[in-house]
Amino acid sequence: MGEDIAVVGLAGRFPGAGDVATLWRNLCDGIDAIHDYTDDELAACGIGPRLLADPTLVRAHGRLAGVSAFDAESFGMTADAAAMLDPQHRLFLEQCWVALDDAGCDPTRYPGTVAVYSGCSANRYFLFHLFDNPALSDADADDWEGRLLTGTTPDHLPTQVAYRLGLTGPAVAVQAACASSLVAICHAAQSLAEFRCDLALAGGVAVTSPRSRQTPGGLLSSDGRCRAFDASAQGSGLGSGVAVVALKRLEDARIDHDRVYAVLRGWAVNNDGHQRAGYAAPGVAGQTGVVVEALESADIPAASIGLVEAHASGTPIGDAIEVAALAAAFDTEDVGFCALGSVKTNIGNLDAATGAVGLIKAVCAVRDGIIPASLHFDRPNPQIDFSRSPFVVPVKTQPWPARPWPRRAGVSSFGLGGTNAHVIVEQPPDDPRPPELSGWHLLLLSARTPAALRAAILNLRDHLAQAAPDVRLGDVAHTLAVGRSAFSCRAAVLCRDLPAAVAALTTLAETETGRVQVAADEPASSEPPPLLATTAEAWVHGTPMAWAEVVGAVDWRVVSLPSYPFQRRRHWIDPPVRGRSGAQR
Repeated sequence: MGEDIAVVGLAGRFPGAGDVATLWRNLCDGIDAIHDYTDDELAACGIGPRLLADPTLVRAHGRLAGVSAFDAESFGMTADAAAMLDPQHRLFLEQCWVALDDAGCDPTRYPGTVAVYSGCSANRYFLFHLFDNPALSDADADDWEGRLLTGTTPDHLPTQVAYRLGLTGPAVAVQAACASSLVAICHAAQSLAEFRCDLALAGGVAVTSPRSRQTPGGLLSSDGRCRAFDASAQGSGLGSGVAVVALKRLEDARIDHDRVYAVLRGWAVNNDGHQRAGYAAPGVAGQTGVVVEALESADIPAASIGLVEAHASGTPIGDAIEVAALAAAFDTEDVGFCALGSVKTNIGNLDAATGAVGLIKAVCAVRDGIIPASLHFDRPNPQIDFSRSPFVVPVKTQPWPARPWPRRAGVSSFGLGGTNAHVIVEQPPDDPRPPELSGWHLLLLSARTPAALRAAILNLRDHLAQAAPDVRLGDVAHTLAVGRSAFSCRAAVLCRDLPAAVAALTTLAETETGRVQVAADEPASSEPPPLLATTAEAWVHGTPMAWAEVVGAVDWRVVSLPSYPFQRRRHWIDPPVRGRSGAQR
């Protein structure tokens, strides 16, 4: 491939998890995040009595909290424009911002080009809430074009992000059904490898609702659970979520002192063509080929892979074909050395977002050396002979076994229609550093409104209070200074260690006077350097700051910190009630 690609930012919202850190904890704890709906909850979702009474209705779903809420002002939108925009676009736009924050990239100051590659599910909000809503359009019944809303289709999603965040690299929609987001990540990695951008955001989003019926031999299970590779598998349930990764060439990430979660060593995309039983059926040859190509592009042996995050949608035939294809690609007589998992067993099938979520799971696994359990696995699918394959389904979360290679995982995503994607993920390289020197540090915070600023102060306070002892305050200060956009409402803290920072942030949040807080220090006569004190005062009064001139040539790194505290409120148009006119916003 020629270029290793670093994963430098992670972002997302998922069933049962408002961020990546919570998702990872849930996966390690074996949490089933599928929600079983009551009749009242289903009715509140707009499901009518006839569907509600249908015994084939799948009454469980990977529910995403807060879909109707959005901080329109932060993205330069009016309330009316936000209410008309597909909530998938709103979620993806917001999480692109979070991914940039996590990568320590302020797009207003970043010297390179930033690309966006996105996958998006069908715009169900338009179909069920906006189309043919008499409160929103007086177009003639025969004027179909007049009823369509500009900028709401999946192909407008990446350009919406580029416009709202000021990104000038390629902005490309990738639509490949369930494979969309992983294919988008492959395109982003290739764009970086070919030097067509310097940082890339890639991922996918899906917002669905529990209004699907189970059909015999179909893709959906009756209880909404995915029993991947299990004898009782009958499909999976749907879910809503969004996942975004920020990628950079590894060499550039090192130069920029980025935190590297993991490295993408190889990737591949292909299609089954006609070598399958039908348009909706998976094919062994295509799946085998895409895994082999990814391994060859990474130039690594299949024996070095310790985890495959599978597509595994929980259909008996599909799962059996996937294991057969993986076994053919690995081409070894060794057995039981590679764990086989599926995030769908925890959160359901997130459609266009599911591949990116699987990649995030694999990234966290190789980073931390932990293999999460795959849920709902009791007896193997009788069509799969695990005893003669390289694969084993982990039923308990376990440490990554010691092996003679770096921790490596493969991630698969296969779309309806035969588009297949596979990515090879490797643990981050070692990053040895000398001990941190004691001294004063300047923490800079800003937001668009006073309420958001106070929320940012409290979020950082809580984060630092729970931080590991080895977190370096200098890294925190560096990330806040270079990796966050500067807004008009500002505050600053001068401190020497984490406990002092927590105390100072607490005081800052409680006071209405003064926006520079100097932490108490021992001995009491110790004071911050004049340059830092002067810079803090200038910062809160709106003066631009050259961070390098303040701290000098110090080897600080980007670290994960709370992202911008969005002040969300409801921007939502209820579906039309047949027989009445009007809709609530």
